[in-house]
Amino acid sequence: MSVHVWRAFHSEIRFPQMTETVSSIRVLIAEDDDNARSLLIDLLGTLGHTVVAEVSSGREAIERAKDVLPDVVLLDVHMPDGSGIEAAERITQSIPGVAVVLFSGDQTLQLSDRDVTATAAIAFLPKPAPPRVLDSTIRLAATRAKELLAARQDAESARTQLENRKTIERAKGILMRRTGSSEQEAYRILQRTSQDRSVPMVDIARAVLASEPGIQDSSKTADRDSREAR
Repeated sequence: MSVHVWRAFHSEIRFPQMTETVSSIRVLIAEDDDNARSLLIDLLGTLGHTVVAEVSSGREAIERAKDVLPDVVLLDVHMPDGSGIEAAERITQSIPGVAVVLFSGDQTLQLSDRDVTATAAIAFLPKPAPPRVLDSTIRLAATRAKELLAARQDAESARTQLENRKTIERAKGILMRRTGSSEQEAYRILQRTSQDRSVPMVDIARAVLASEPGIQDSSKTADRDSREAR
């Protein structure tokens, strides 16, 4: 690692209005070179970001990320206690919505498709990276991570709503058979019971299904198959 190159890049920064015009990104830095890490902290501060933690190993990066919940983890691929790839993978698994930006001074390094998928790395930077490139990469990574998290949450919400509708439809069918009521009347029974007990209608529907012989076991099997398919 050529520290004087970091200093040269750092000296080029002249953004006096940066912190007033754009939002600050919370960054965790994982870099084993003390000088390079110190310069990165100064550089990110000049760019308007907040360094919430600094570590020198992949293991520390995993633990500190859980504590401080950064927007972005700037992680050196080569760490003294093992591959930064492994640390990135653990971080993305345990902290939804965090953006991982990998960087390395090894100009020949190439990430495999497996590495990119496992780490959910949003960007890979050479070390050192020009200040403006570093700044834009961190900001885009944070935005992209939030978008991906929102998309996953929307998909999960839609899946849950669909499963709930299926459960309610099955419960309606059982009530229609048991009581001889119409579909609309069966729905009103579920609705009124939900209101009277102050619980979601889907919970009432699940109770109806659980009371039906043979339904509970088949529901457990369906739930298990659904989880395995995911």
